[in-house]
Amino acid sequence: MDRLRSPGGCPWDAEQTHASLVPHLIEETYEVIQAIDTGTRADLAEELGDLLLQVVFHARLAQEHPDEPFGMTEVAAGIAAKLRRRHPHVFGDAQAESAQQVHEQWVRLKQQEKQRPDPLEGIPAGLPTLVRARKVLS
Repeated sequence: MDRLRSPGGCPWDAEQTHASLVPHLIEETYEVIQAIDTGTRADLAEELGDLLLQVVFHARLAQEHPDEPFGMTEVAAGIAAKLRRRHPHVFGDAQAESAQQVHEQWVRLKQQEKQRPDPLEGIPAGLPTLVRARKVLS
């Protein structure tokens, strides 16, 4: 990705922004879903690779931010830390005997971390209407 974004690299890649890549991110996400629903394992592997490319691309763009750069190292460290925090039954002393208890614990910990006064605040406005409605009601 560094070479693609560098002088002498790919003109198309060089002109992309987070916003210009959103349609590709959405499309690749839906292609992963389709591969899960109807594809083969090879289809799923390919589509997961395409989705990972979007994550790598966005992380590379984030490295270029003049004031608050971050890259794949920070993205990976962030998700690793989140998984440890949200799984205290694995990485700590908490108990969770069922998947339901794990889910309830995850939701509770997420609410504690985010501390959002408005429960609608964390629901992305761009979600499809029915998905958004389900999140609002849950």
